[in-house]
Amino acid sequence: MNIDKVKKVGFLVAILLLPSLFYLFLYTGANNFRTLPILGPKEYDPSQANDTLYHTIPSFELTNQNGNSFSSEELDGKIYVADFFFATCPTICPKMSTHMLELQKHFYDLPDFHLLSFTVNPEHDTVEVLRDYADKLGAADSVWDFLTGDKEIIYDLGFEGYMVNAMEDEKAPGGFLHSQWLVLVDKQGRIRGYFDGTSTSETNDLMDAIEILFKEEFVTLKD
Repeated sequence: MNIDKVKKVGFLVAILLLPSLFYLFLYTGANNFRTLPILGPKEYDPSQANDTLYHTIPSFELTNQNGNSFSSEELDGKIYVADFFFATCPTICPKMSTHMLELQKHFYDLPDFHLLSFTVNPEHDTVEVLRDYADKLGAADSVWDFLTGDKEIIYDLGFEGYMVNAMEDEKAPGGFLHSQWLVLVDKQGRIRGYFDGTSTSETNDLMDAIEILFKEEFVTLKD
């Protein structure tokens, strides 16, 4: 993996993260605010009615913990949170998965909400391994998909789509480098925030942001 590319992506994410952190610093818990920032590169096309073209997650097709094909089309019209992990991760993954589980519990009854976890070690994390991981965690298939497949597709999706680290690295714990970010994506496939999946306080911020985003999308949440 090109080191310059890693640095470039890391620098880009750091810059893009600033408006989200600034927003949450000012408005955490204040759900009367209607919008979240739209993150990522954007282009302007004066020929379009809405002349701002925002970065969106590219389409993909992988395999979930049940051995079923999972397409990005299944996320159309859904707000979701994505992360990158691997089943034998010795450091941050257990904490990230625990916080993803908190999101599942909090938003379980909302049909337009979903969770995705992409393995960065698909050669080891087979369907059977992911099935066992999901079962031990208590993940609900209706809410949360664990995805495996071609590693280059997953790595490119991490870098180019979600703009986070996802790669092999023999110097990293467990042999893989991936970010700690939980990435919030709206119904149009646009990135609306990055939140530290190892942090309880930022997970709470993410819950607030999800509720704000649902209200922005004109969906009524239960108290």
